[in-house]
Amino acid sequence: MDGSIKKVAVLGSTGSVGQQALDVIRALNAKFRAIGLAGGGNLRILERQIKEFQPDMFYSSITPDFAYKGDFLSMEEIASHPDVDLVIVATSGKVGLSPTLAALKAGKTVALANKEVLVMAGEIITHTARLHKAQIQPVDSEHSAIWQCLRGEESKPQRIFLTASGGPFYHYSPAQLSEVTVEQALHHPTWKMGKKITVDSATLMNKGLEVIEAHWLFAVPLERIEILIHPQSIVHSIVEFVDGSLKAQLSFPDMRLPIQYALCYPERLSGAGLPHLDVSKIQCLKFEPVNLNKFPCLKLALSAGRQGGTYPAVLCAANEVALELFLNQRISFTDIATIVQGILEQHQNIAQPSLEEILAADAWARERVRKQKSR
Repeated sequence: MDGSIKKVAVLGSTGSVGQQALDVIRALNAKFRAIGLAGGGNLRILERQIKEFQPDMFYSSITPDFAYKGDFLSMEEIASHPDVDLVIVATSGKVGLSPTLAALKAGKTVALANKEVLVMAGEIITHTARLHKAQIQPVDSEHSAIWQCLRGEESKPQRIFLTASGGPFYHYSPAQLSEVTVEQALHHPTWKMGKKITVDSATLMNKGLEVIEAHWLFAVPLERIEILIHPQSIVHSIVEFVDGSLKAQLSFPDMRLPIQYALCYPERLSGAGLPHLDVSKIQCLKFEPVNLNKFPCLKLALSAGRQGGTYPAVLCAANEVALELFLNQRISFTDIATIVQGILEQHQNIAQPSLEEILAADAWARERVRKQKSR
C-alpha cells in the first residue's frame, strides 16, 4: 500500500459489521478515511459517526433529523462516487444488491460482508465484476479464511471446509428447539453480530448461505464445499488441495480481523489493536460433521443452492421476513424453517434469471409470507 490515504465508503455503518469497520478505520486513520457513510434507521448512531468521521456524503434509510453539510446521496451514488476507492457493503439482506452492482459497474473494489448479494444474484454479480475489472474481497470470516489459504496457490482447491460453531442450540432436542425464545436466539456463544445474522447462525441458515457464497466467490462446485461443526471458532475455514495437503486459517474470533484484511489487501498491517491468538493456550480443536436433519434451514439453503435460478432469492426473502416475524414474537423459532420450506415449494423456478426476475421473485416471496401470516 502506498502512502496515499484510501477513501472508503461504509454502507451499513450503523450495524455491527459497519461499526467494527469504522473501528479499524479509526485505528488506522493514517491509511484510511471514511468519506461516505450509509446507515439504516438508527439515526443517533449515524449522527455520532458523522460527527466523528466528517464524511463528504451520507445516507439514511429514514429522513435524518439533524443537519450536516455533507451531501445526502443514495447508497448507489455513494458506492459509485468517483472519489471512493473501496466500498464496504455491510448492509443486511437484499438492500445491498443494488449498491454492490453500482460499485462494481464503476470499477470499485468491494469488501463484501452481505451474504444475500451473492446468494441472490451470484452469476450477475461475478459477471459484472469481471466485465468492469472490479474486485470483490470477502469480509465474512470463513470466506476471508479461504481467500487467505488460496493466496499464492496456482492449483484449484479440491475441497473447501467451512467451519461453524453450531450456534447456541446445536445440542438441543426438537422439543427444546420449539421453545427457543428471541433472547436465547440472540445470544451467540462466540461472535458479536447483528440480530439477523445471529438468528441465522442459530438456525444454521447462515452456513447454507455461506456455502452458496463460497461457490460464487471461488468458483468451486457446491458438492466440493462441506461444513464442519467447530465449537471453538478458531479455525475459520480449511482448504484441501489435490495432493491431500490441507491449509487452514486460525485467529481469535473477531470480525475486525477479516475487515482489516480486506481493507489492507495485499498488505498486512499492525496497529489496530486486534487480539492475538495464543496458540499455547489452545487445549483442543474439535470438528464433527453437521447434522442436516437437525437444522432444516441449512438443508433448505443447500437444496436451493443446488437448484439455482430464482430459488436462492426466494430462500433469502422468505427467511428474512420469517426472521422478522420471529423477532417480533409472532412465530416460534422452528416456524422459520416451516415457512421458508412452504414458500420454496410454492415457487416456480426460473433458470438463469435476469436481475428483474430475481427482484420479482424476492418481492413475490415476501408478499406470500406476509399474506400467510396475516390470515
